[in-house]
Amino acid sequence: MEPTDLISFDTLLSADEIAFRDVVRRFVDDAIRPNIAEWYENAVFPREIIAPMAELGLLGLHLDGYGCAGRSAVEYGLAASEVEAGDSGLRTFMSVQGSLAMTAIHRHGSEEQKAEWLPRMAAGEVIGCFGLTEPGAGSDPQSMTTFARRDGSDWVITGAKRWIGLAAIADIAIIWAQTDAGIRGFIVPTASEGFTATPIAAKLSMRASQQCDIDLDNVRVPDDALLPGAIGMRGPYVCLNEARYGIAWGVLGAARDSWIVAREYSIGRLQFGRPIAAAQLTQQKLVDMALEIDKGFLLALQLGRLKDAGTLDHRQISTGKLNNTRVAIDVARTARTILGGNGITLDYSPLRHANNLESVRTYEGTDEMHTLILGQMITGIPAF
Repeated sequence: MEPTDLISFDTLLSADEIAFRDVVRRFVDDAIRPNIAEWYENAVFPREIIAPMAELGLLGLHLDGYGCAGRSAVEYGLAASEVEAGDSGLRTFMSVQGSLAMTAIHRHGSEEQKAEWLPRMAAGEVIGCFGLTEPGAGSDPQSMTTFARRDGSDWVITGAKRWIGLAAIADIAIIWAQTDAGIRGFIVPTASEGFTATPIAAKLSMRASQQCDIDLDNVRVPDDALLPGAIGMRGPYVCLNEARYGIAWGVLGAARDSWIVAREYSIGRLQFGRPIAAAQLTQQKLVDMALEIDKGFLLALQLGRLKDAGTLDHRQISTGKLNNTRVAIDVARTARTILGGNGITLDYSPLRHANNLESVRTYEGTDEMHTLILGQMITGIPAF
C-alpha cells in the first residue's frame, strides 16, 4: 500500500480515469513543479503553460463538442486535483477558462456564439474571464450595479467588477449586468473601447495567478453579444456550481502535496539523533492529515459519480466546497509545522498552498455562505 493512500482509493477508479490522472500528474511534475516557486515569488502568471494545458484537453475539459474534450465529471475532478497540487492559481486558470467563461457560452450561448468562441477557447487561442463580482457585491451578486442599457440595436454597459481572474490577459469577458429586464450576460471583447482591466497588485495569495479590477465605461457591444439563455441569477449560478465542484477536488491536490512534502521532510530531518518522523507527535500529525485527505477524496468522488449520473444537487456541491477547503487549509498549515522554520520558505510548498487556499475558501462562496446554504437544506429555514 502506498503511504499516501490509506484506503486504496485507486480501486474506486476505472483504468481510464487512472491513466488520465497520471498524464496530468506527469505534466504538473514536468512543467509546473520546477518553476512554481519562481512564478509565485515574482507574481507571474505563466502564459507558456496555456498551450500544453490545451493540448491535454484541460480547457473546457468537461464540455461536449466544439473542440472540447468531453471528459467525465470524475476525470475533471482528478485533473483539477493534480493541477492544484502544482498551484491553486494555475487550477484557477483552468476553472476560469473552462468552468466559468466557456461554460457560460456552452450553457447559455447561441449556436453561433458557441461555434465562434468555444473551439478557440478549448485550443487556448482565446482566453476568457468571468465578470460577476463587484467592489460592493461579493456574496450578494444580485446587488450588482453594473448596468446594460439598450441604445438602438446595441447594448451599452457601465459599471465596475473586482477580483476577476485573467481579465488583463483575456480576449473576451463574460460580463453580468443589470438590465431593464433583469440580470443578463454578455460576451464582451476586452479590446472594446471603454473596457479597462487592471491587475490587483501586492497580493499575499494566488501570486502565480492574476485577479483584476475591471472598469466598464460605456462599453458598446452589438445585440448578438447577449447570451440568450442566461436570464436572471440562474445564469451565473450554473457556471459557479461548475467551478465549485472543481474546487472540491482541486483543494485536495494542494492538501496531498503538502502532506507528501511534510512526510518526506520528516523522514529526512534529524533532531536529537533520529528522524522527526520517529516522534509520536509528528506521526499523529501525519496520520490525522492522511485520514482527512482520504475522507475528502471519498466525498469528492461521490459528488463526481452523482454529477456524472445527472443527480448532483447544488447543495451537495456546497458540502464538498465547504468541507474539503477547510480540510485542505488545515492540512497545509499542519504540514508547515512539521517543516519548522524551513517551512516559511518557497523551497517547500505547504505555506504557499495555505496562502493560496485562503483565496479559494473565499471565492465561489465563502465558508459562511455555504454553511447557510446547508443550514437551510437541513432546517428548511433560510438564515441569510
